[in-house]
Amino acid sequence: MQKLTAEELRFRCDPEKLSFKTTAEVLPLEGMIGQDRAVKAMEFGLQIKRSGYNIFMTGFTGTGRLSYALTAVQKAAADEPPPDDWLYVYNFDSPSEPLALNLPAGEGARFRRHMEDLIEDLKEAIPKAFDTEDYERQRGAYMKEFQAQRHAYLEELNETAAEHSFALKRTSSGFVTVPLVEGEQVSEKEYDALDQSIKDELEKKSSAVQLKAMEITRRIQSAERDLKDKFTKLDQRIAIAATGHLFSEILDEYEKFPKVQRYLRALRKDLLSNLDEFREEEKGQTLPLFWLSQQSREQAGLRYSVNLIVDHREKIGAPVVYETNPSYYNLLGRLEYENRFGAAITDFTMLKAGAFHRANGGYLILQANDILTGIQSWEVLKRALKNKEIRIETLGEQYALTPYSTLRPQPIPLQVKVIMIGNPLLYRMLYYYDEDFRKLFKIKVDFDIDMDRQGENAAKMAGFIAYHCNQEKLRHFDGAAVARIIEYSARLAEHQEKLSTRFNDIVELLYEADAWAGIEGRNIIEAVHVEKALEEKVYRSNQYEQKVLESIERGQILLDLEGTAVGQVNALTVIDLGDYQFGHPSRVTASVHPGRRGIVNIERESKLSGNIHDKGILILSGYLGRHYGRRVPLALSASLCFEQSYGGVEGDSASAAELFALLSSLSGIPLKQNLAVTGSINQNGEIQPVGGVNSKIEGFFKACKNSGLTGKQGVIIPKANRKNLMLGDEICAAVAAGRFHIYTITTADEGLTLLTGREAGALREDGTFPPGSVNEAVVAQLQEFSEVLRRQKGLVETDEQPQR
Repeated sequence: MQKLTAEELRFRCDPEKLSFKTTAEVLPLEGMIGQDRAVKAMEFGLQIKRSGYNIFMTGFTGTGRLSYALTAVQKAAADEPPPDDWLYVYNFDSPSEPLALNLPAGEGARFRRHMEDLIEDLKEAIPKAFDTEDYERQRGAYMKEFQAQRHAYLEELNETAAEHSFALKRTSSGFVTVPLVEGEQVSEKEYDALDQSIKDELEKKSSAVQLKAMEITRRIQSAERDLKDKFTKLDQRIAIAATGHLFSEILDEYEKFPKVQRYLRALRKDLLSNLDEFREEEKGQTLPLFWLSQQSREQAGLRYSVNLIVDHREKIGAPVVYETNPSYYNLLGRLEYENRFGAAITDFTMLKAGAFHRANGGYLILQANDILTGIQSWEVLKRALKNKEIRIETLGEQYALTPYSTLRPQPIPLQVKVIMIGNPLLYRMLYYYDEDFRKLFKIKVDFDIDMDRQGENAAKMAGFIAYHCNQEKLRHFDGAAVARIIEYSARLAEHQEKLSTRFNDIVELLYEADAWAGIEGRNIIEAVHVEKALEEKVYRSNQYEQKVLESIERGQILLDLEGTAVGQVNALTVIDLGDYQFGHPSRVTASVHPGRRGIVNIERESKLSGNIHDKGILILSGYLGRHYGRRVPLALSASLCFEQSYGGVEGDSASAAELFALLSSLSGIPLKQNLAVTGSINQNGEIQPVGGVNSKIEGFFKACKNSGLTGKQGVIIPKANRKNLMLGDEICAAVAAGRFHIYTITTADEGLTLLTGREAGALREDGTFPPGSVNEAVVAQLQEFSEVLRRQKGLVETDEQPQR
């Protein structure tokens, strides 16, 4: 047991030991502070380029994971070459499967420009090539030759018909034979009046003429096909002559890229098969529904467009993409649709890049929580990393009951390092429950929540402050203000020899201190501005705490701060509101009587107790059995309760207080109510450290202060928590003046001695405790309970014996 002095209640940073007057003199620090393990793991993870060595950065919010990830990744990416540009073009062999082409960084935009120039040149050159006398003369010659041939065929048919006494009439459906009698055409009425033998003869001749007509028709159709082929070949010869140099130039320009060469040759072949799209523009203006015809030509012209989805022409180094909304389409890319005449239309020019495309060849940073909550986002991330390709698909394809036709863009090879940021719980859950996770994220970068105060870290903190002053255009801090921020960091870490790595909280303090200095019109931020920022931050959030303190002061929450009471002790708890936590003293009471039920936890019975608190109660049973059960039967029923507690109770930090209340109730020895207790206990009676010790002490101090400090009040804490003390100046001053006290203990007996003012009593060699000790009184009471139960059992057995 030890009574602490004011100097032991906190770490104080001496401004005189800082080697600067203001942070304007300090070299700004851009690197990470106090995360050597994480930095080393990150550097290794960025250097290794093997498959599956993606990075998961784990740690708690505010430790600077995202800031460090961006800084470290951008530094690594700056030394790497920019990756290729990626384009989608029309697939002339399979229009529903657009082709993906890659070119060196910056060449994609150049190729697109070349293609635009090529199409414009073709639109100009092709119409000119066909608007010549030579072309019209060759075309006219072919037509004249065809007409002569056709005329000859028709003459031959007419001669055959005349030889068989028939005339020919041409209709829309072909040739019709009309019989001739004495050189004159016969009407249907005249034909019916003819002799039957003449009719039979005419029928035979008509069949011969019809066969000849069919032969002539076939020959004419063949001649028409030959004419069309001659026109096509003529057009192609003219087009090749007019455009050959244009294609030669662009083919030579991209001779080192076989995929581009194949595409250009396919485009040339398609162009020669669709020359009318370049020739009929003027002619089309005279057609009805010109706007519809124009739209049709524009759609056809899209075949020759280039969709540059990834452009690295202005990039220096590998790309670094931080995707803040990693939805399915934002990761994978999308195929957009357009409403045309009430129908949803799409084509390869409506393919849009996703984060995978933009980060391909570089780094992709994601927040684990965002990607795990997105529909199919986690699955598409795993699939892309496993298959090493980006395949744009619509989400509807995954869930549609009926398949529908859409584009299937050629997948793009994926080479990316993913850096995912999440908390330790998410990491463990993914590691244990997703078998792909451990294969895909083999590098763990674990951020600590605190760092050693000794060494360079305190000086680095000043550099960290100087960096943010320069970066965010803040006023500079003087030495006393920096010292106060270092102390605040130690308070966040809850350790006199540690500093917190929750840099987000520290940066918030910098901003708010700067604001208060501005309100006062100061050019330098001083310690008073830091204190003001801290006070106001607490004031904005501590309304509930003030209500609790008021309730204690008014007697609405029952809490004795003076005197003694049997089976009653002041326990220290913490209420966490998320953005603010504070200590809340609570009355714990114990009631015992003879019985066999053991210790009953009222919170558990009312389903207000957490698992850890339940464990603490069960440990009390073990303690009683170890210390007293070997000498006397534990014939008791006891109940423990947090009075006026209407919410859940969790944790075992009140188990020592519960033990003291129980032993007080057993022994009948009252406990001092001017002392409050926090600490966890094990079955051996050792007092174990607990969390939130500073808030707990401050909570009881505030309650005592509101009621009036008597000079006897104080708290009892585990000795192992001494280094965790970072108490405020007001408590330190009260301890220095002897108006408040803080004691540390290592065993339950030490706590009993403090609370009762009587020796707890050590076990003697004969197995008994010293007379007058607390433990001796406990044993005596247990013996009495045992005797009561024995007598009650005897009476019951007597009553149950049959009368004679």
